Amino acid sequence: MRNTLFEIPVEALSKNDILEKIKNYTKSPRDFFHIVSLNPENIIMSEKTPEFKEVLQTAQIKIIDGVGMILAGMLLQTPIGYRITGVDLMEEILDIAHKGSSRVVLIGGGPKVADEVIRCQSVRVPNILWVGIEGIKNIRRPTREEEQKIFTIVADFKPHFLFAAFGSPYQELWLYQHREKLQGIVCMGVGGAFDYLAEKVPRAPRFMQMIGFEWLFRLVHQPWRMRRQLRLFSFVWLVFKELFKILSRVRK
Repeated sequence: MRNTLFEIPVEALSKNDILEKIKNYTKSPRDFFHIVSLNPENIIMSEKTPEFKEVLQTAQIKIIDGVGMILAGMLLQTPIGYRITGVDLMEEILDIAHKGSSRVVLIGGGPKVADEVIRCQSVRVPNILWVGIEGIKNIRRPTREEEQKIFTIVADFKPHFLFAAFGSPYQELWLYQHREKLQGIVCMGVGGAFDYLAEKVPRAPRFMQMIGFEWLFRLVHQPWRMRRQLRLFSFVWLVFKELFKILSRVRK
């Protein structure tokens, strides 16, 4: 089922639906295949950045990352599917890559972080062929040399999957802006997922993940996120504005 939430088309997909779409694409890769996360922060940023909204609108898969999105969908009576975090989906994709002995490129995350992800994850998924690239020191001002190095590696290695960890909206914008060079690759921006998979940052206990309170655990361990969490107030206001629009149409 395809619906629209905040002018972004969404499908009510289960986790298995998402994974099946990814598997089907890898059997016959073509064009640019982009996975993005829909969460309150990204929605608010898309309201301020038209190009970012276009990225979210046109992505082949939009995962519902955050309990705020689920609550918004319920309040606005818009089925939007299964909630899955970016790091959880990345692990699922790595399982697919392992079973297919696929090639995976990791870009970003900070100095040596991609290498640490490979070291830690190679124990769990040993059949993957990896390349880790620090990539770009300042994603807001990437240099021509940095990007040329990345795309030379990509062209030579021919990865099946590419994960970029520059933080939103920069990672999604960067992938989209270079989509012509990333044809035939499953591409996904994963934010801080590298830190979790490299075992640099602990994840919340499973029960907190299940009830949607992983954000609180992260905030306690990374208090610098408080500024980002303030966007939640803007998101709540945005949801109520949408609700007022719906109620106004019903009354007419």
